[in-house]
Amino acid sequence: MVSRADRGPIANWWWTIDRPILAACLMLMGLGIMLSFAASPTVASKIGIADSFYFVRWHIIFSFPALFTMIFVSFFTPRNIRRFCALLLLVTLVLLVATLLFGAEVKGSRRWISVLGVSVQASEFMKPAFVVMSAWLFSDQTRKNGIPGFLLAIILYGTCACLLVLEPDIGQTMLISATWGGLFFLAGVPIIIIILFIGLAIVGGFGAYLFVHHVQERVNGFLTGEGDTFQVDVGREAILHGGWFGQGPGEGTVKRIVPDSHTDFVFSVAAEEYGIALCLLIVALFAFIVIRSMKIAMNERDSFTRFAIAGMAILFGCQSMINMAVNLHLMPPKGMTLPFISYGGSSMVAIAISMGILLSLTRRRPEARLSASLPTIMPAV
Repeated sequence: MVSRADRGPIANWWWTIDRPILAACLMLMGLGIMLSFAASPTVASKIGIADSFYFVRWHIIFSFPALFTMIFVSFFTPRNIRRFCALLLLVTLVLLVATLLFGAEVKGSRRWISVLGVSVQASEFMKPAFVVMSAWLFSDQTRKNGIPGFLLAIILYGTCACLLVLEPDIGQTMLISATWGGLFFLAGVPIIIIILFIGLAIVGGFGAYLFVHHVQERVNGFLTGEGDTFQVDVGREAILHGGWFGQGPGEGTVKRIVPDSHTDFVFSVAAEEYGIALCLLIVALFAFIVIRSMKIAMNERDSFTRFAIAGMAILFGCQSMINMAVNLHLMPPKGMTLPFISYGGSSMVAIAISMGILLSLTRRRPEARLSASLPTIMPAV
């Protein structure tokens, strides 16, 4: 037991951390390990790996550094979070440029680069750093201290978006655009500027449709049902086959033909084997983290902390929503993982960094919180 009288760093962390958000993150990590046993063995056998639990073992191995990273980052102060994200953003931008120059091309895209023998997707680590630095710039603008925060935030967004489009990675571009747009709105910019950027986003979407071949194929397949729609068709069939309570652990059959069942379509495997009931639990956990984070952000006195918490919640919620919407055939395929549940080392550690930042910024700091009742209890002067 950790005593409240203990003033050590671990005790201080335990009594100030938002334990409900931490518990929800740990539950998602546990569900990810459980679902890896359901989704990964069939993938290993399809690609000729003798050890059917190869991806399961690596999923568990990735979970340990992810958990350590999340807890470690949650010890940071807001000032250290800014410094950490500034350094992380610089490193990831360099890696994104290196990926375009030296990364291996897979299915027409360059998204991975080998660093010390380890394949890294730099865009995954760029996202949390981008959100925090954007929040910092927006907060500087609201403080009116002479720094052109809006202009610098636009330059930062343009740089990151251009690097992602050049890979090309339209899904990640859409994700950071939605998150940045949410922060832009929260920062209180004039409505005419918001309308202008919405117009630019629509033009960018049409441009991606016209000039990026695989985007055009996926959108056409989604709208007309023609072309290569095998992934989403079997993913939806797996969900329908599961019913309310699923076929039972290891009893799924449609999952054997679901492409990327351990990554992009793990939600479909969860539905087939454990039913809609488990899917609703997963949705509830994601929704709980986002809603609770937004509620905490509303009570923050410091504008940077408020924007950063809201940005991380939007990023986490949008990525979760996009993955589940693709599985339900509500939007074209995006190639995006389900946080903490899909297989992938870069994705899992990057999400752990994001949630570590969120846990750090949502720690109880009474001096930083607004009190709704303060004006009514203050004596008249």
